[in-house]
Amino acid sequence: MTAKELESWLETEDSNSVGQKDGNEESTGHKSGKRIIELLQKNDYNEDDLAHMKKVISYVHRHSAQKPSGDVEHTRWRYSLMNWGHDPLK
Repeated sequence: MTAKELESWLETEDSNSVGQKDGNEESTGHKSGKRIIELLQKNDYNEDDLAHMKKVISYVHRHSAQKPSGDVEHTRWRYSLMNWGHDPLK
């Protein structure tokens, strides 16, 4: 997803409805999405940036392997991946 696509996605109710949360806090994936937007707008990366990129790649790889059967367009599975910057339908 582009930074603009991800930014628009993160503003939706569907985006906020998924992910691991502690109480009313923002989900881990939603926080990651905001960080991904920052990274997509940078040209120079530090060690923390690279570590986050590796975390994103690992999450997307693991979560993609758990694809449910059938139409996934309106599933929590897809929404979670989109919070991490990956739309499996693209």
